[in-house]
Amino acid sequence: MDGKKTLYSAIQPTNNLTIGNYAGAISNWLKLQNDYDCYFAIANMHAITVRQNPAELRQKTLSMLALYIACGIDPDKCCLYIQSHVPAHAELCWVLNTFTYVGEMERMTQFKDKSARHAENVNMGLMDYPVLMAADILLYQAEYVPVGEDQRQHLEIARDIAQRFNNIYSPTFTVPEGLFLKVGAKINDLQEPVKKMSKSAENPNGSVFLSDDRDTVIRKFKRAVTDSGSEIKYDPENKPGVSNLLTIYSVFADKTIPEAEAEFAGKGYGDFKLAVGEVVSDRLAPVKSEQAKILADREYLNTVLKNGAERAAHTAGRTLSKVYKKIGFYQI
Repeated sequence: MDGKKTLYSAIQPTNNLTIGNYAGAISNWLKLQNDYDCYFAIANMHAITVRQNPAELRQKTLSMLALYIACGIDPDKCCLYIQSHVPAHAELCWVLNTFTYVGEMERMTQFKDKSARHAENVNMGLMDYPVLMAADILLYQAEYVPVGEDQRQHLEIARDIAQRFNNIYSPTFTVPEGLFLKVGAKINDLQEPVKKMSKSAENPNGSVFLSDDRDTVIRKFKRAVTDSGSEIKYDPENKPGVSNLLTIYSVFADKTIPEAEAEFAGKGYGDFKLAVGEVVSDRLAPVKSEQAKILADREYLNTVLKNGAERAAHTAGRTLSKVYKKIGFYQI
């Protein structure tokens, strides 16, 4: 499409997104959709490796789609679709399973972590998660995958599987590269500012979610941990709490860190934290309002998903057909 390189990314619809996800992922997607041929999936097949409430999963899937669009992800510029609407994901995953070794999956950090957290349900899907992720990426011959450090291991196994298949059957898959984006600030937990803000943090006051109402956002910022002393300056090593709040303010107020420091010079922590909460609330308000409006228009959402699934299935089908031919499946 227009000679652009292909890019693939997906997010599970199981947790509220935080302002960290917004700053680090979604805000980058807004730029990427103009420069790449983007496939953005809602990864509901990955989500069921942990038990889900069916009605909630359906609702969260639509909410996430509406949120993407409300944030500025344009269905006319990129392919937005639900993973389970394209059966080729599961079909290719099965083939790739036969090119993946048990030892490789057992070494996966995320498998070990999730197995420890969900000891009552260590299922094969949990172990097979990286192979499905490889299928997701390889189906679309994606040249680039925007990833954080926590996903680097999964991208590496996708590259290994692709190269293994290509070496046996001749070049079939594009071997994807990681797009480790420099832009997008790293936003940390408000209660433990040395840790990254997480969707699944134990202390709910540490994470600010895009779904939080104004009062909740401001309350969380008022309770944010600061540091000894009273100076508002950027010094991540000695003042992690204040530095984190300055980072958040700079992102949501569209200002540089030095501009933010100058603005709050001589002011107290109380006024500073309130100002950060207000600027975040002001930025989220139109997104939430637009999300609610889009979510109410089920016909529009279904049209976006139908068009996205058709486009995704067309691309994925071409790859799957090539794979089936290479491995010897008889096709009509």
